[in-house]
Amino acid sequence: MEIDSAPDPADLLGAMESDDALVRDAALQWLVSASWREDDFAAATARAVPELARLARELPSHRAELLALLGSLADRDGWPDAAEPARRAVAAELPSLLPFAEDPDPAVRDAVPPLAVACRHRGALPLLRARLARESDPAVRAHTVTALALLEPDGSGWRRALLADPEPAVRLAAAEDLLRTAEPPFPDDLVDTCAQAYAAAPYELDEAYWAPAPHRRFTDRVLDDPGAAVRAAAGGVPLAFAVTEHWRDREADVLPYALRDLEECDGDLYQLARLACALPVEVLAPVRDRVRPCLGGDFALRAAAVTALARAHAPEAVEEAVRLVADAPGPPGGYGLTRAVDAVTEVFGADALPVARAVAGRVGHTHADVIRVLGRYPEVAAEVVEEIAALVHRYPGSHAWAAIAVLGELGPAAGEAAARALRDEAVRGTHPSVAVYAAEAHHRVSGDPALALAALDREGPERFPELTARLGPAGAPLLPRLEPLLTPGTPAGTRAAAARAVWRITGRIEDTVEPLARRAAATDAHHTERLASVTALTETRLLPRFAETTLRTTAGAPRRAVHDLGLGCDPHPDYRLRSAVRALLDTAHVIG
Repeated sequence: MEIDSAPDPADLLGAMESDDALVRDAALQWLVSASWREDDFAAATARAVPELARLARELPSHRAELLALLGSLADRDGWPDAAEPARRAVAAELPSLLPFAEDPDPAVRDAVPPLAVACRHRGALPLLRARLARESDPAVRAHTVTALALLEPDGSGWRRALLADPEPAVRLAAAEDLLRTAEPPFPDDLVDTCAQAYAAAPYELDEAYWAPAPHRRFTDRVLDDPGAAVRAAAGGVPLAFAVTEHWRDREADVLPYALRDLEECDGDLYQLARLACALPVEVLAPVRDRVRPCLGGDFALRAAAVTALARAHAPEAVEEAVRLVADAPGPPGGYGLTRAVDAVTEVFGADALPVARAVAGRVGHTHADVIRVLGRYPEVAAEVVEEIAALVHRYPGSHAWAAIAVLGELGPAAGEAAARALRDEAVRGTHPSVAVYAAEAHHRVSGDPALALAALDREGPERFPELTARLGPAGAPLLPRLEPLLTPGTPAGTRAAAARAVWRITGRIEDTVEPLARRAAATDAHHTERLASVTALTETRLLPRFAETTLRTTAGAPRRAVHDLGLGCDPHPDYRLRSAVRALLDTAHVIG
């Protein structure tokens, strides 16, 4: 069966009755994808609910999976092209499916409780209560507890009685639902019950049991209360990094548990590196001790270990980074190397000069972004400026972007060879965006704005407002393209970017401060846009009163205003935003 493009659901339903198990399995994989796909295939599969229910009744070998699929379809609210939600159709089939709660296969029995909840079918309560009393499988019992609690949310007494159940999974299900319906701060006994039940039968947190809304896993719900989350972490639940992703200034509280739960993989080491960024040097010795053994791993693990050691202020990180540069397997292996040299040079500054020299010796032979650290060492970059300039025309691997960035940072010190390469790229380059960046960098190197003005006018300064802002007063000829974007009808992000450019070109405040303040206070904006607007507002030393309350919340709230799930290993972007907002509030004059 073809699986590289969406087939007709009718063909898949027919394939489910094939004698070939491989054909059935391939068809099932496609049908299951309808629960999350955003296309006509999903809507067509939802319209086939009666046939899916028939197959569930008639095909014992795939009954559990089909029941689970029906539950997923019933629980889904949004459908492509405003298709009719499937819940009503599944609910119509439910009476013929509920008897499978007595099926001899535990996997089939386990699929029935969430199906009943997805259909919001309170009529299933007597069946589920009876099943709970007779069920022998711990997992099915636990999931039946969850379903009963979701369908009968006001009956807490029976759930509390189950906190003493001999099965950890059942205790956890009861405590989990009591935690869901409690308000923070959460009771210690519920948190402890959850932690103890988890410790008795641990599992991967991202593989925890799914149930329809409003169910919440305890490892998610407990994060609504930082004290409870730290308590759960102390009880053995691996939540340390999740706590610091949700709450500010909790790194010291969770450090022992982060070290306890650390797995020797690059992802965990990068998270530990970020955690270390927020801690004083005097408490980081345990981090250094825990990470050093990882230096004996493969290149990716070594790079992550050097990154973590640098963030933990381990002096040997400098020498280890030099070795990494020498051992780097070329561009494909440079992601970890880039992170390592960035951390080492940021933390150790001038003391990391050997790392900069090692990078300079491999210009063009490692991951492109590795050379960006040379912007911190202009004297080293100047020694290899011709090698860097030669990369300006090298598009594959993003070498051109990195070279242009470094040369622009060097400014006049880059010299005539750099100016010539940037001029050539700006005039004759085949990649329009690279040409614009080269032209702007040429302005910083040569002092002549002509190429940058021409490139930005050709490509549109509204497309490159940050580059336009770098021109400063020299960007004045582009103002007629930017000023119309300051009007209130312009999208907020575009308007704020234009305001930043106009402010830096003209120093004008009458039509720039208001859009800057609105973007700085926009909690739904990307944090980089907020940070850029906060920084520009700080330069104006003005703050419109309408933005003050939101910004004071950003500066003082214990919960993070910015979340970053990209396994960053540098200071958390939330702390960068908080520091910038605090600087603004400390220096700005409130107006309006």
